[in-house]
Amino acid sequence: MSIMPEGEDLRKAVKWISEIIKTDPDKPIGDLISEASLKFDLPPNDEEFLIRCFIKKTEDCD
Repeated sequence: MSIMPEGEDLRKAVKWISEIIKTDPDKPIGDLISEASLKFDLPPNDEEFLIRCFIKKTEDCD
């Protein structure tokens, strides 16, 4: 089951990171998360969501 992130900025960040990963899979994911957090002005809890989804790959992101 997939949990869609709440908040338009977080959804944009997830989409943006996913697109970058497709075009540049060697780019460090931590750098992408930091960049997305700044680009979309995300609060710490949204940045943690990105970490769980893209680094820790927890079930709440499947």
